[in-house]
Amino acid sequence: MKLTKTYLLLAFLVSPFLYAQDGIPVYSDYFADNLYLLHPSMAGGADYTKLRLTARQQWFDQDDAPNVQTLSFNTRLNENSGIGAIIFNDKNGYHSQTGGFLTYAHHLSFSRGSSDLNQLSFGLSAGLIQSKLDETQFDPNNFDPIIAGIVQSSSYINIDTGVSYNLGNFSSHFTVKNLLFQNRRLNSEEFEPNNQRSFNLTSAYFIIPNNGFWAYEPSFLFQWKERTGEQTIDINAKVFRELDFARVWGGLSYRRSFDGAEFIDGQEITNQKLQYFTPVLGINYKKFLFAYTYSYQTGSVQFQTGGFHQITLGYNIFDGKIGSGWSQDMRYNGMLRPRN
Repeated sequence: MKLTKTYLLLAFLVSPFLYAQDGIPVYSDYFADNLYLLHPSMAGGADYTKLRLTARQQWFDQDDAPNVQTLSFNTRLNENSGIGAIIFNDKNGYHSQTGGFLTYAHHLSFSRGSSDLNQLSFGLSAGLIQSKLDETQFDPNNFDPIIAGIVQSSSYINIDTGVSYNLGNFSSHFTVKNLLFQNRRLNSEEFEPNNQRSFNLTSAYFIIPNNGFWAYEPSFLFQWKERTGEQTIDINAKVFRELDFARVWGGLSYRRSFDGAEFIDGQEITNQKLQYFTPVLGINYKKFLFAYTYSYQTGSVQFQTGGFHQITLGYNIFDGKIGSGWSQDMRYNGMLRPRN
């Protein structure tokens, strides 16, 4: 058991360097009607303006636990153009990232009418990011005096780009994040390589029965990190229900890593792969949106038994004229049209 604890402590110390990520971490934000955070080609993808605020907190009983906040806005300018903006704050212990992205998306429509969705979209986001390592709270009596009290900070630009295709009830999105090679210079390249590039592929299909009161959305997200070769997949399912006064929806996401890690449990060497279960509950009331997600990690080795909580607040501004009805808006971005 002592060896297991030692392994966990070592893994905790080195994980910020092994799994560091520039820009906004990919959690479950996209699953709560926030697909633009993940795919820049979805800026202006809906026929109304979307304002979204998210807050994620891990391990409430731990000081300096990982937490992320994002504020995003995207809108359709005309038939072919969309824009968006994101600001974010990501903190994990003494490490933090803050920054913002500006996005332009171009939409090519091959539809023959408002009810025949056939659209190809391209998006490009440029972001300014500041990474910071604050060691001013380190006590030189308990830590190496060489590092205690040091503040390191670095600012740099990076780019995300992607493409989306919507055809009928089918949609697919592909995005390359952190396109440029950038070193944050907080550590040597031996521990923090300048290649943070990752590839994200999302696909969904919307099932809309004839009665018009229910809708279903199976989907998946595949992620691959170029330098380390890490791979994960999300398998998702959502259901929507139209009520007289509001629209309610819920779903479940299962994330699994293709890569395992060995650890010592007593005298036995065991392999474990990262696994998360994330249920989501949401409601649309008039033009407002509220969603709550809870991610729970499974497996024998965990830092804490508690889960990761996330809240999404949204407001849909303007009701556009690109189409009408449930299916049109769902096929754009996985949600129903805003309620008036």
